[in-house]
Amino acid sequence: MIGSVAVPDRVSEPSARPVQADVPQAAPVAPVQRNSYTCATYSGIERPNPVRNLYRDTFAWGTTPPYRVGDGRGDVNWRLNPADNPSWYMWLHSLRWLGQGIRAAGKGDRRALQRVDAIARDWVRDNPYPWQNDAGATESTMHRTNVLICLRQAVLSGLHVTRLPPAYRWIDTALLQHAQYLQRNWSGDWNHGTEESLALFGVGCTLGRADLKRTAADRLATGIKTAIDPQGSTNEQSTAYAQYNYSLWGRAIDVLGKCGVDASPTIRERRQQQANWLALATNSLGELHQLGDSEVVRTVPVAGTPLEYAGTSGKRGTPPAQRVGVFAAGYVFGRTGWGAQRPFAQESTYSIRFGPVRRLHGHDDHMSLTYTSLGREVLVDGGHAGYKGDAWQRWARGQSAHNVMTVSGAGASATRLTRADVQSEFYELRDAGRTRGVLVLKDPDLMVVLDRGTSAVRRQYETLWHLPAGQKVTPYGAGSVVAQRPGDTVKTVLLQVPYGEPTTQPRVSSSWQYRTIDKRSASPVVGFERSGRTASILSVIVPARAGAAVSYTTSRRGGQTLLHLQVGAARATVAISPDGTMRRA
Repeated sequence: MIGSVAVPDRVSEPSARPVQADVPQAAPVAPVQRNSYTCATYSGIERPNPVRNLYRDTFAWGTTPPYRVGDGRGDVNWRLNPADNPSWYMWLHSLRWLGQGIRAAGKGDRRALQRVDAIARDWVRDNPYPWQNDAGATESTMHRTNVLICLRQAVLSGLHVTRLPPAYRWIDTALLQHAQYLQRNWSGDWNHGTEESLALFGVGCTLGRADLKRTAADRLATGIKTAIDPQGSTNEQSTAYAQYNYSLWGRAIDVLGKCGVDASPTIRERRQQQANWLALATNSLGELHQLGDSEVVRTVPVAGTPLEYAGTSGKRGTPPAQRVGVFAAGYVFGRTGWGAQRPFAQESTYSIRFGPVRRLHGHDDHMSLTYTSLGREVLVDGGHAGYKGDAWQRWARGQSAHNVMTVSGAGASATRLTRADVQSEFYELRDAGRTRGVLVLKDPDLMVVLDRGTSAVRRQYETLWHLPAGQKVTPYGAGSVVAQRPGDTVKTVLLQVPYGEPTTQPRVSSSWQYRTIDKRSASPVVGFERSGRTASILSVIVPARAGAAVSYTTSRRGGQTLLHLQVGAARATVAISPDGTMRRA
């Protein structure tokens, strides 16, 4: 049975207006705490920024070449953005790029300590509290807070002291300023709010401020209730962000515990459910189905959880008990198996999207499918184009970048999963004017998709099938196509089957896939089109060996349409009822 989970329409965002506030006075020198705060990692941002580059005030991020942002003495121009990229700018202000220098300083490298201290102090001097008129400085506050805590720890360990020397007491003043900002500007129950709460807790733990710890712990206990629902789904509508949140809430458990606060049972319970969610969201290639603002990422194998098996492609751990998962937040994840009767990579896996309208890191991908089989991607998502707010991001988030039936003049809307028979793997989804039925078969592995549309006025309907980059699409019978990379041993046959109206010539055009936010590849998209007040488009997606013959015939029986399919030596018959119900006959 399909449950329901309350998801808020929006999250609280930091105010766009400057906040008038008294700047906190310098904090008293704090001794090293018995309870410690675990310094956060630098998310890999420090890797392209070795210590030698810090001595030249040079910053590198993503595919942008290293850029000199300062005068070589730690005096940085914090308004620079040569890449015209909000992410580049935000990560500059995060100070996470100082990570290698801070690590070296913590091991006693005095020169490295001098440089990272100079750059961090320069940020504080050039960006006076509360820095709310600068989006990059605002968004990176939580990251920068952690860096300042790491810098403080490096001063103590590198200089072998238990109290901050007078020259470094500015760090505590800056930490209190950052804490005050975080107290007044909480982003709410998603990863930003979680990161902010952890950074606020870190200041409280580091400076012995029980009030800050209490505020942060209360926010975490509240935020978990919507950040991860009882089934383990994140409210961010992205598989990659789900995996990030799993790591983030694990850090929350660690951070709270090491500073004398027990994490709420809800945090532990929902994180445990999320491990199962992520395992089911893992495709046969060992990657998460690419949904929402997600790059193509591998599933992280966490020992002792279902992720260990999914993330190692069955090499370690125990397979999850479920083969199919239906989640009220808007996901169906299924597979032919976990690699018991055929190799893990040879299983077929699929995702189906439904649920609330797009929010946070979600896309307008409702009713969309992704599919893998025979060790290959079969149907792909348009991917994640980054955060520039440009035409590419709008395209990647829009309907046309996904495997859906588009309707001219109609926008995206919430989608209901009206039927879900996990045993037969038949699903039906509905929204304003569209109905999609999906039947997934095994032996032969294939998907049958029936799209129906209805409108009071004449509209254009088009079912889109996005294929991996490098495939060549050629006609295959009446109204169908075959897609294959030259020389590959497998192919994908897209059958367009007449159902209530004639088929049309497929529209084959060039589309795109972002496997990462900085790598866009041309990929083919196939469209099956109809025009009118109503439309019925019956598609069959068949992954097959290159030499396998694929064919179909149809017949009628007792008001049902029978679709007879043959893939190589394997056969299957699908019965389609007038109400759109599909089952294997």
